[in-house]
Amino acid sequence: MTTLSATEYFQLALGRCANLPAVRTGVVHPVKANVIEAVADAVREGLIEPVLIGPAARIRAAALEAGIDISAWPVVDAEHSHEAAAKAVSLAASGGLGALMKGSLHSDELLGAVVHAESGLRTERRISHAFVMHIESYPKPFIITDAAVNIAPDLATKADIVQNAVNLWHVALNGAEQLPKVAVLAAVETVNPHMGATLDAAALSKMAERGQITNAVVDGPLAFDNAISAEAAREKGIVSAVAGHADILLVPGIEAGNMLAKQLTFLGGADAAGIVLGARVPIILTSRADNLRARLLSCALAVLLAEARRTGRIK
Repeated sequence: MTTLSATEYFQLALGRCANLPAVRTGVVHPVKANVIEAVADAVREGLIEPVLIGPAARIRAAALEAGIDISAWPVVDAEHSHEAAAKAVSLAASGGLGALMKGSLHSDELLGAVVHAESGLRTERRISHAFVMHIESYPKPFIITDAAVNIAPDLATKADIVQNAVNLWHVALNGAEQLPKVAVLAAVETVNPHMGATLDAAALSKMAERGQITNAVVDGPLAFDNAISAEAAREKGIVSAVAGHADILLVPGIEAGNMLAKQLTFLGGADAAGIVLGARVPIILTSRADNLRARLLSCALAVLLAEARRTGRIK
């Protein structure tokens, strides 16, 4: 398999959006210059049509600080971040927005409005977060999930997390392979009754075999080395279609996922594009630490997901 450089993958991902319409995106509480700059970058690439939702005076002050003309972008005034999140969710639920983007507010604040019972954005599936990662030492982009939303997911939630990631893979990363390979991670690669993650991994593998998780090959438990290194899997005598070739890494809990993604990013130089799945619209989660490629890739994922939902490829 030919390894894609970060630049090559970035160009490939944006190329898949080239003939798609920009997504009308509610940017929630964009009251800092770096958020306005990120929005402007995405607009220049033709990925989003922004609607800025938050305190109008602070938004304009942030734009002035960034040196960016926002006169062509609609501004929906909201007194504070809670009201901005509520208004953004209401606009998305009514069909006025095709995506949401986190601005200068806590993720919990935005996602709390999304998952509220009356939000109108809930689907049959639990929402979850996915990092689409690219690192030079692995031959293909891959997904880490869930590293930002579900703290200690039970088996049913993990099944939803997997299905959300599988849908994302088919929409945004589908290449030569027919089905994505999902590695259910644990500390060991054997089932241990005293380690709940290994029991969940075994159950998820069987659920995929029985059609409860669709359009993917799921195997686990697998330790991280066995999931991403065919040589490590051979050394331990693991016979698996997934081991050494994983496209999706399901982590046992938020601590493991968050640490894994950040270690790859800050020590390994990986790009990490973040997106929230399972709602009626994609939700772009960016960080101040993200580089330009990661920010634009997050927007590109939203474009591809919004198009897949519009055309009925995903629910």
